[in-house]
Amino acid sequence: MEHQQKAKLVLEDGSVFTGYSFGYSGNTAGEVVFNTAMNGYPESLTDPSYFGQILVATFPLIGNYGVPEPNPVGGIEQNWESNRVHIKGLIVSEYSQNYSHWNANRSLGQWLDQNRIPAISGIDTRMLTKRLREKGCMLGKIMVDGDTDWYDPNVDNPVAQVSVNKPITYGNGNKRIVLVDCGVKNNILRCLLRRDVQVFRVPYDYNFLNQDFDAVLISNGPGDPKANTKTIKHIQRLIERDKPIMGICLGNQLLALASGANTYKLSYGHRGHNQPVRMNGTNRSFITSQNHGFAIDTSTLSDEWEVMFENLNDGTCEGIRHKAKPIFAVQFHPEASGGPNDTEFLFDEFFNLVDKK
Repeated sequence: MEHQQKAKLVLEDGSVFTGYSFGYSGNTAGEVVFNTAMNGYPESLTDPSYFGQILVATFPLIGNYGVPEPNPVGGIEQNWESNRVHIKGLIVSEYSQNYSHWNANRSLGQWLDQNRIPAISGIDTRMLTKRLREKGCMLGKIMVDGDTDWYDPNVDNPVAQVSVNKPITYGNGNKRIVLVDCGVKNNILRCLLRRDVQVFRVPYDYNFLNQDFDAVLISNGPGDPKANTKTIKHIQRLIERDKPIMGICLGNQLLALASGANTYKLSYGHRGHNQPVRMNGTNRSFITSQNHGFAIDTSTLSDEWEVMFENLNDGTCEGIRHKAKPIFAVQFHPEASGGPNDTEFLFDEFFNLVDKK
């Protein structure tokens, strides 16, 4: 049995939730957000978009299938969405200390302990989620022993802390795709490489405009998109060219800002594997995986752009496209890991645009 030391979550509004510590026995602080996914916690915990956040898992049982062992292939980890855990802490209702899965090599608690990530079980996550929905995302602290300072991951640009620090090339296909890494999930790389291309992965602020390439994909990532001023300037110059561009999540917001539109912070964001979106102008709807806290203000889009997808829960923008150029972006994750895979066809749409050039 893993230890049952008391711990508490304190929110900036003064709310206190008491439970039991598992994982690393220590204090931490960050922005508290919730995720509605039923599974995929190894992928979520290693998603760079969660950098600096304390993640609340709303599904009642977490840890039952353990954590898979590392499996890097061609420089890309196959079982995780990056090479490390990015959350600051984890909150669950019930933690399964006994795990069972064919490729698990440790418990969730052991993995968190090894990565010095505190976690709490025994929390009423339904009540906590309702508070976050009513009040919006708040700063929080996990305290096992004593107190700790508040930490707001949005004060500094978190993208700079999750992007690669030098270009990396993958694959040797005929088409060369620049991947602007703002905190890219590994499954985006996998989806690209399955389509037999060469991927030139560059830091978020890297000036790639003088490089030879066929198209550009702007990745997901954490934080306020407006903090990435260099990236936005590069995208502005890129839009002037006739190159195919695809954006995902943060990439959607960066593309909008580069076009002259505005973005705003959502109250509690969209995080989970069950967000319904509709393709505008059609009756086609899709269940999507999402992880973001900001959105595009569609009233600020210029006449050259149009909304491509909308969220069926709250009507927010889930994607934009240029009316004349081969450019589009989506707020959700078409590469979703672990699932759903309803919108992976958008990578094929992207490469249809590439093949036409």
